[in-house]
Amino acid sequence: MKKSTQAIHAGARRDINNGGLNTPVFASSAIEYLDDSEVRYPRYFNTLNHAVVADKMSALEGAEAGIVTSSGMAAIASIVFGLLGDGDHVIFTEGLYGGTHALIVNELQRFGIRYDFAAPDITAIEQLTKPATRMIFVESPGNPLLSVVDLAAVAEFAKARQIITVIDNTFATPILQNPLKLGFDLVMHSGTKYLGGHSDLCCGTVNGPAALISKVRNHAVNHGGCLNAQDCHLLERSLKTLEIRVQRQSENAGIIARQLEQNEQVQRVYYPGLESAPGHPIASRQMQGFGAMLSFELNDDIDPVGYLRRLELVICAVSLGGVETTICQPLATSHQKMPAAERQRLGITAGLLRLSVGIEDVDDIAADLLQALSEST
Repeated sequence: MKKSTQAIHAGARRDINNGGLNTPVFASSAIEYLDDSEVRYPRYFNTLNHAVVADKMSALEGAEAGIVTSSGMAAIASIVFGLLGDGDHVIFTEGLYGGTHALIVNELQRFGIRYDFAAPDITAIEQLTKPATRMIFVESPGNPLLSVVDLAAVAEFAKARQIITVIDNTFATPILQNPLKLGFDLVMHSGTKYLGGHSDLCCGTVNGPAALISKVRNHAVNHGGCLNAQDCHLLERSLKTLEIRVQRQSENAGIIARQLEQNEQVQRVYYPGLESAPGHPIASRQMQGFGAMLSFELNDDIDPVGYLRRLELVICAVSLGGVETTICQPLATSHQKMPAAERQRLGITAGLLRLSVGIEDVDDIAADLLQALSEST
């Protein structure tokens, strides 16, 4: 089945008792077990509503198995701590979500897990690989500068050394990029973003081979990162429109990125769909579209907070991936916990704004972004 069809039908369980097309919501924390093949309990990630979402995401990512978690960070923590231990080494590429960076620097060393940050290219990763390296974790496109990693090259390098490869695929979604088909082992999403898509859920997913998912699930079970039945149901509902939402958002973002790139009030636009972007050739090869996220840097003489306050349609808000267009200043939101010196080194400046393009009419979105710029002069 094509992606749009999978998004609607894969994993679905109809209500056979009443003829309903939607999966019933089983909001019970106590489940009979005598005649069941396993003991079912929400914290074990094995209720029907968990299974439906996991199966749908497995179909969309081309995976053998999966789990759905209470947040994207629960998914990342379950991967890292479920697969790594004392003495292991992991390489993370730069361009990670600020919460991921905070988890790495605040938690890993306490468990004896060593790590390095590599520039988002295969040469840097190769140079930092050690005999103890057990995992390479990338985010592509990256957050917030939309850096692009050559996934096939990383996967080939890692497989030859039996290193587990993991990607945060949140910005691309399974509609625009399928890392497992490029050789990656595990793919995770902050489902809070595009999978939920309506700014009303907090959730995460992990998909990959059953053997690895089993280890990830064991950690998640012990640390309680499960999602309740009602939110699983809402996530399944949202996934049905994932393809059509992402396509519209990606088309809008491409148009807006080009308009911002031509504006004299903007120093630079970060978007892999632009021919001027360093990652454009790789993104063109491994993605089926360039996504709905972009960042742009205002001229030094423009107050970024003042610009945000002049916007009338575009909403200044935390998070991303909803049907409405939102904008934020990473320095004050997603990457606030990152040390100032590290932000400066990476280019996360006060004038950098991250835009999550929605499904509104693109002319309306662009008009608002540009009118706020015109008032900055």
